[in-house]
Amino acid sequence: MAISLKSLPEEEFVAPGRGGCAGCPAVLGARMASKVLGKNTIQVTSTGCMCVNYGYYAATRFPFVHTLFENAGSIISGIDAALKARGEREGINLFAYCGDGGTVDIGLQALSGAVERGHRFLYICYDNEGYMNTGTQRSGATPPGARTSTTPVSEISPGEGRPFRRKKDMVRIMAAHGIPYAASASLAYPLDYLRKIKKAIAIDGPTFIHLQSPCLNGWGLAESQGVAVARLAVETCVFPLYEVEEGRVLNINVKPREKKPVTEYLQVQGRFRHLFTPRWQGEIAKFQAEVDRNWEMLLALEQATGSRGNQ
Repeated sequence: MAISLKSLPEEEFVAPGRGGCAGCPAVLGARMASKVLGKNTIQVTSTGCMCVNYGYYAATRFPFVHTLFENAGSIISGIDAALKARGEREGINLFAYCGDGGTVDIGLQALSGAVERGHRFLYICYDNEGYMNTGTQRSGATPPGARTSTTPVSEISPGEGRPFRRKKDMVRIMAAHGIPYAASASLAYPLDYLRKIKKAIAIDGPTFIHLQSPCLNGWGLAESQGVAVARLAVETCVFPLYEVEEGRVLNINVKPREKKPVTEYLQVQGRFRHLFTPRWQGEIAKFQAEVDRNWEMLLALEQATGSRGNQ
């Protein structure tokens, strides 16, 4: 599944100009996906930031379906079934591009049913770790210690996670369904992301990619910091890049030569600034311990499943 920047078409499949924030990584992720998928595509997107960006006439060169928060999985499986019934399924790339609110929380039931039924589609979750389009509320993907509008910092709470709560691991949740392919991806590693899209869309069955997509406003970042913070997430192992095939074989795609401490990732984000005060600095050690446990678990799973190793 080799892919290169030179192999991507120069043609643009999304319109210039949009309603999103300057420098928004989620927009970059959608544009990159369209370069692989091409114009023979139908996109389904649940309510969220991307409906502001691309949910208007002529914003994309392929059909775009705006769904409610809860039913992207139902809509995309219905489109798959309808195309098959009409004998028109071949040659069409069917994919969803939905936020974490519409994926890990409100839309999880519909997505679970869609993949259980075995419909053919690629589902990409752009994870900005909160309901960023409606005021920066926490979601099931919000990491511990993060300040959101619904998990404010106080004398008794460090933000999200009192008691300590882990964000939902959607790659492993989807892999547990036994689907052919589930993976995590980062905008800081574009060729890895593009390769995974190309691999996933070619599979005759449901596939899932979890794309970390920093929210500049919600995370307290400058316009130019989105990709750099995404890279730090991988280098600190806060957001490991790996793939799971047939719910069994796990392959880690990027192994940092020297794993950076989570402080390098946390300190550049406004939503974690309070963790560096005397009152809440102990939460950083908990965060680091959780990251270390998760990374060691992934390494053990890779070794146990006889993975191919890095690609």
